Amino acid sequence: MTVITGAHEFLDSEVYIDLRHVLDSPLYLKCEGFNFAGSVKVRSAAWMVASAQREGIIGPDSVLIESSSGNLGVALAMVAASKGLRFVCVTDPKCNPSTAGLMRALGAEVVVVDEPDATGSYLAARKTYVRERCTQDPSCVWLNQYENPDNWIAHYENTAAHIAKQFPHLDTLFIGTGTGGTLMGCARYFREHRPQVRIIAVDSVGSVNFSGAPGARHIPGLGASTPMPLIDPELVDEVVRVPEPDAIRMCRRLAAQGVLLGGSSGTVVSAALQWLNRYAAKAPTAVAIAPDLGERYIDTIYDDAWVAEHYRDIPQDFLENQ
Repeated sequence: MTVITGAHEFLDSEVYIDLRHVLDSPLYLKCEGFNFAGSVKVRSAAWMVASAQREGIIGPDSVLIESSSGNLGVALAMVAASKGLRFVCVTDPKCNPSTAGLMRALGAEVVVVDEPDATGSYLAARKTYVRERCTQDPSCVWLNQYENPDNWIAHYENTAAHIAKQFPHLDTLFIGTGTGGTLMGCARYFREHRPQVRIIAVDSVGSVNFSGAPGARHIPGLGASTPMPLIDPELVDEVVRVPEPDAIRMCRRLAAQGVLLGGSSGTVVSAALQWLNRYAAKAPTAVAIAPDLGERYIDTIYDDAWVAEHYRDIPQDFLENQ
């Protein structure tokens, strides 16, 4: 029996789904959505806050502030509420309405930066707002998920170690790439402890994380409009880029089997299946990390009207064949 005294203490459910009967491919899916924040981001959030508290950066009167497209914002809102801290999430119009609502329900202030910067980047505009807010209010503490090493250390100490324990004969690990926290934490762990494990980074088409061509993206979570400082490409064996329509197809394919996943998770599973269809013989034991569940995407990737509006180049039979 697991007993906790605060919502921020529950980080890992140790739930894996064997997807062989669904995808006809040897893949175990590590589901990270079964916590009070609903995503893998709870690890980074809890670790960054605890570390900053130990170092005296966060005090009882501090106001946490962070730029986030969604899941980390919810995670920090939950951790802050659990610890009695105030939190401000700076996001943009791509944030799912339900995600913004969750943060507000947890007591967070949600600021939507609705204009990108001169280069067209919402991320840069969000960061500018955070810096200005911190200058205006000395009580604000920016944990800065984009450069904070505690972002990846959380996954080195927890996520990767748990996977290694459950899969002593792991061959291949598929990990989505946003800020690079989960990817770099897992990559560093396995490079040090089991270097034979193949690390496959998953990115969205339109993201520039691995020198990809910039392009429009509508699903928050994975990908970035500017290179992420935490990412070291030398620690990755291969990068698989997934077009967003393929991620949506995978989400709906799995939902038809009762597995409702978020956009980031659909992207990772789509990449894993694409890779395994070519190299399954090289990976008899493969694991993919599913960062989130699907409830927050009901009004977007699971909504026919939203999909038709944002992906006009999708074949006409896309929705009919779901």
